[in-house]
Amino acid sequence: MSTGTGRRFPDGFLWGSATASYQIEGAAKEGGRGPSIWDTFSHTPGKTLNGDTGDVADDHYHRWQEDLGHIADLGLGAYRFSTAWPRVQPGGRGPANREGLDFYSRLVDGLLERGVKPVLTLYHWDLPQDLEDAGGWATRDTAHRFADYAEIMAHELGDRVETWTTLNEPWCSAYLGYASGAHAPGRAEPAAALAAVHHLNLAHGLGIQAVRSVLPAARASVTLNLHVIRPVDPSSEQDRDAARRVDALANRAFTGPMLTGAYPDDLLADTAHVTDWSFVRDGDEATAHQPIDVLGVNYYSTGLVRRWDGVSPRSEDDGHADALGSPWVGADDVEFVRPEGPYTAMGWNIDPSGLTELLLRMHREHPGVPMMITENGAAFADTVSSDGAVHDPLRVDYIARHLEAAGQAIDQGADLRGYFAWSLLDNFEWSLGYDRRFGLIRVDYDTLERTWKDSAHWYREVIARNGLPG
Repeated sequence: MSTGTGRRFPDGFLWGSATASYQIEGAAKEGGRGPSIWDTFSHTPGKTLNGDTGDVADDHYHRWQEDLGHIADLGLGAYRFSTAWPRVQPGGRGPANREGLDFYSRLVDGLLERGVKPVLTLYHWDLPQDLEDAGGWATRDTAHRFADYAEIMAHELGDRVETWTTLNEPWCSAYLGYASGAHAPGRAEPAAALAAVHHLNLAHGLGIQAVRSVLPAARASVTLNLHVIRPVDPSSEQDRDAARRVDALANRAFTGPMLTGAYPDDLLADTAHVTDWSFVRDGDEATAHQPIDVLGVNYYSTGLVRRWDGVSPRSEDDGHADALGSPWVGADDVEFVRPEGPYTAMGWNIDPSGLTELLLRMHREHPGVPMMITENGAAFADTVSSDGAVHDPLRVDYIARHLEAAGQAIDQGADLRGYFAWSLLDNFEWSLGYDRRFGLIRVDYDTLERTWKDSAHWYREVIARNGLPG
């Protein structure tokens, strides 16, 4: 185990940490906020571990000033957070809720007062329930409503927010929400999931257009959880084809429209038996293909696939919770094999080499698009020691090794501009409730007391050094 190699990062490298609105804010029925799909989903029996909900979460809505103090003490150069659409527009359409806007305005002002750059994500999964009732991301209108919301936020915060991120991990929104049902809204409808993929891509493009209609020089971004998928047997044509099919669903379904202006032909062919893609209208791909200033990359682990023989029990060890269906739409003859460990508490393998591989791939395939690692971190079974401290050497080791992997990608030419540790705080981990802890800072869910883990102290040192300790 090592906490660092002494590596230094380029001057101006941006160090940050990240959170998401539903995971930390709480105050689910305060300040004029309307219900989101995650309110509905988490209050549905059997959908989340222990029946946990985000009703209170970390109570960041009331404790935001305390949390900004931690952000400043860590020395973060930037803080990546998301605004809750139902806090801004309770029903997802119509006039803005002044109380919601004021909350985010105070938060942004507080960051700037502490010398921290606000990196705002417009959508981190909390779709207003009224829009889901009208069809959700499977319907085209949701993309246009998202653009309206983006324009509201640009008018409100455009004078103070430098980086505007449209979506966080649309793969999860589409496939876990509408194909497997593991996430809100909990639907298992493969054709609807592919429609959701498209309408999220469209929303990204429309959202950037809306922001830039208000802020012509806005720094635009999107965050993708790009998958590193490897064949079990690289010499097997069938296994390589299984990896290609998963790559099309996981990565190129989004990088195609967003970064090149077209869906990949193999994706359309692979899923033709699921949908005819008639929801894609002339001009949609061009709309999705808006210039971005930085690509957000979320990375945690790798995937291992092969062609299923159709006879033996099918392995589905893709790192996601068992649910109503599979997120891998149209790939029924592909199976996921558990990669070699070690593993985090999420059951995800730890493989920093995948991060180097991913950053170099994006650099090679999309030259000229700078990148930031917008999420990277690990959940472990943290315990409070008798001295009141949280000693989490595994998390320190995880982050150190991934920072070294990122540095190796920079050495080989990748244009990487920053790193955001996930997460600032322990929080509501979606369908797994409060059982998995990713935070640099521990949250006692009974008292809501915040305690720095060893990883927070270590990360503060990394930021101060602009690099890893020796």
